[in-house]
Amino acid sequence: MSTKQKQRSALVMSAIVLMCVTTFSQTNKKPSDYFNVPGPIMFEQNSYHLNWSSHPSATYYKQEYIPKGETTEAFKTMLMLEVLTSGADAKTAVANKLAELKQMKAANPLVQFSEINNPNSGEYMIEFVLTANAADGTVTIAERNVYRYKSYAGKSGKKGVVLFAVSSRAYGKEVPAFFSSLKTSQNSLVKKVMSFKFPEITIR
Repeated sequence: MSTKQKQRSALVMSAIVLMCVTTFSQTNKKPSDYFNVPGPIMFEQNSYHLNWSSHPSATYYKQEYIPKGETTEAFKTMLMLEVLTSGADAKTAVANKLAELKQMKAANPLVQFSEINNPNSGEYMIEFVLTANAADGTVTIAERNVYRYKSYAGKSGKKGVVLFAVSSRAYGKEVPAFFSSLKTSQNSLVKKVMSFKFPEITIR
C-alpha cells in the first residue's frame, strides 16, 4: 500500500470513528439498560437520556445518553458509560487508546490528544479532538472527547475498567467557532468530568 493510500485509509477510519455512533444507534430502537442506570444522568445541569446500548462481546458493554431534542444523527453533546470486565486495568486501556490516537494523528494533523492522570485516585483521563474531513480537506465534523477511566469491581467478582466520557460535536459552518471555543473551555470541561460522580453500576 502506498503512502497516499495509507493516509486516505486512515482518514476514512477517522470518519468511521465519528460516524459509527449514528450507524449503530439506528439499528437499536429500544436500548437495553445493562448497567441498571437508565437515566437521566445529570451533567452540567442538563439531563441525558439513554439512547443506545450495546453488548458486543461477553466482557464489553456500552451505553450512550443524549439530551431530549437531540438525535444520534446530529447530536451536539453525548455522555457515554462503558464497562470492560475482562480483568484489564485502566492503565492498559488508556495505553491502547493513546496508540490508536497516535496512528490517527499520523494521517490527520488535526487530531489532538493529551493525557491527564490522577495519581492519588489511580484514575486516568484523555482529552482528544477528532475530525471528519472532506476530499478537499474541509472539516465537516469536529468532535471533542474527554474520557475518564477507573478500575471496576462488580458484585459478582468480575474486575476490569469503567469509562465515563463526554463527547461534543460541531458540523459544517459551526466548526471554526467550535475550535475557537476549545481554547477557553478546555480546562473547565476536564475539571467537570474529573469531578463527576460515577453512577453505581450493576451489570445485569
